[in-house]
Amino acid sequence: MAERLHLLVSGRVQGVGFRYGVHARAMEWGLHGWVRNLPDGRVEGLFEGDHHALTNMLDWCGHGPRFARVDKVFAEWSQATEPLFDHFTVRT
Repeated sequence: MAERLHLLVSGRVQGVGFRYGVHARAMEWGLHGWVRNLPDGRVEGLFEGDHHALTNMLDWCGHGPRFARVDKVFAEWSQATEPLFDHFTVRT
């Protein structure tokens, strides 16, 4: 059964390619959902997929791309009883 992972990432995570790095990994790991910048400077993502792929995403978001500085990652796990998404998007 698929799982769902909601992430809020704070630090220097906007303007450093964070969302596009997330998108590339989501495509590589077969995840569905979205990622977006928040007005307060954080990045938010909602992901669906298998546990291993979601764990990979959580680990990657803990450091992000080369020029990012991740201070904190809030992660909330849940079961994806029904899929909400059929692809992955970068929201603006």
